[in-house]
Amino acid sequence: MSTDYQQAREALGARLRELRLLAPEGRLTGTQLAQWLGWPHSKVYKLEGGRQTATTEDLRAWAGAVGQPETFDELDARLKGFESHIRSWRRQLAAGHRPVQDSWNLEVDRSRAIYAWEEAVIPGMLQTADYARHIFLRYADLQGTVHDTDEAVRARMKRQEWLYQGGRRFHALVWEAALHALVCPPSVLVSQLDRLTGLIGMDTVQLGIVPLGASLKIPTANGFWVLDERLVIAEDWHAELWLDDADSVATYLRVWRTLKKSAVFGVDAQNMINRVRRSMRPR
Repeated sequence: MSTDYQQAREALGARLRELRLLAPEGRLTGTQLAQWLGWPHSKVYKLEGGRQTATTEDLRAWAGAVGQPETFDELDARLKGFESHIRSWRRQLAAGHRPVQDSWNLEVDRSRAIYAWEEAVIPGMLQTADYARHIFLRYADLQGTVHDTDEAVRARMKRQEWLYQGGRRFHALVWEAALHALVCPPSVLVSQLDRLTGLIGMDTVQLGIVPLGASLKIPTANGFWVLDERLVIAEDWHAELWLDDADSVATYLRVWRTLKKSAVFGVDAQNMINRVRRSMRPR
């Protein structure tokens, strides 16, 4: 299963390959083109296969090297068409939450480092099944969509297997407000907070909590995730925004690093979570 944005990247790659094979001066091999451009051989095939996103400069160089500079405007328009991809919740959730989780799982599986900021909920990668179930139910009710809650929960829990694979690192920042938010019964939230404290110290998890009373360098705006410094996924009420251009990725990473300056980690984070947990009154 491919995301719309990945399909667009693959389509651009197919067009690049077509231009290489139809060069006016004769068909070019990937090796010849790479040598001509001074690129690693692998870059040509990653671009053509949709495994790497071209820059505007890459496209201009490619069009010139294959003897078809007039195609640059077309290629650049294709690139701009999927650098910022808005995926409306109404369209995405037409078949329920499970397909959305499957799309996320594909992107997470191919990532080595993930940076997340959540200001209102516990990050999905760290949720308990019961907590996730209530989140899905809340959003399904809001959007009036299919209640495929059990399937969606299973898909989200499967994604968490990523946390137990070597060479991976999940860098999560959570605003303290999310620890208090009763989007589920208090007993479920207590279990969720217990899970958070247990995750602190894992080799693959860095969890920071931004206290409500912390001095902030910037406002605590909407949640977002950065995957391998190649893709940003940000959420709003009407849509999920997938950003693939270098400038946007750099901006979101800068935001994440700025928020990190206000966070506490390790024992301090555990103590904060435990204080919130002790304040909970099961109902």
